[in-house]
Amino acid sequence: MPTVFVLNGPNLNLLGVREPATYGYDTLADVEERCLERAKALDLTIDFRQTNHEGQLVDWIHEAREAADGIVLNAGALTHTSIAVLDALNAADLPIIEVHLSNIFRREAFRHHSYVSLAANGVICGLGPHGYELALEAVAALIDAATVEASR
Repeated sequence: MPTVFVLNGPNLNLLGVREPATYGYDTLADVEERCLERAKALDLTIDFRQTNHEGQLVDWIHEAREAADGIVLNAGALTHTSIAVLDALNAADLPIIEVHLSNIFRREAFRHHSYVSLAANGVICGLGPHGYELALEAVAALIDAATVEASR
């Protein structure tokens, strides 16, 4: 089964208690459980992780180059600031889906720019935890398409 790294950046460990009007009441453990269920239905294996440290996130993206078939990434605030994350994603050479719980385009202007989007195949935002499930569907389709293309 293909492996997808589901990577989460700073402050996502506070889901359910941090700004629930914006991010909802589901915890990151709830999101992980939803991802595990959806991944099973899609015949995917997921490796679900969270860090508050930019360098750790970069290291995990580097690890994904060899250990994963795709990446679902919610980089949190690093989405808007980290060229290091962008460079790592570009080097990963994997299907990448960017996901955000909130609609970043209905928020502060500084959240409207995403470095991650420059490397991502697609972006899902504003759908809460369900966005992660949709991101898994999208990355599974991209992995399938790449497998078909490679077999030609």
